Amino acid sequence: MKPLSILVVDDEPDIRLLVQQWLEAAGHAVSTVANGTQASVAMQQGRFDLVITDVLMPDGDGVDLITEIGKTQPTVRVVAISGGGRYTAGSDYLELAKAIGAHAAVLKPFTFGQLQQGIDAALAAPAAREW
Repeated sequence: MKPLSILVVDDEPDIRLLVQQWLEAAGHAVSTVANGTQASVAMQQGRFDLVITDVLMPDGDGVDLITEIGKTQPTVRVVAISGGGRYTAGSDYLELAKAIGAHAAVLKPFTFGQLQQGIDAALAAPAAREW
């Protein structure tokens, strides 16, 4: 796989750091931010091949971000990640994310292998629908 420019969006610093370390060790260029609002700014300032985003975050959640990416940068591939919320299972949030445009979804906690499978699925998925 060719090196990718990847944006990792998660409100949990440990998750951001771990995913960044895994992806950089695999040869990718990685930027990280803590929420959807920061991700929108990062995407205006740079170009990314792939966005890995948590679905539930304060200050701009992944659902809004996935929708925005579909409208403004439809060639960017999206992998949604979630461990769930207080009242809903992570798999439910991931199904929602896929329904609104994520190309793949990975349930937290995950291994590097599971994340890589999600990335491979996102890169192989058909183009996102037209908005």
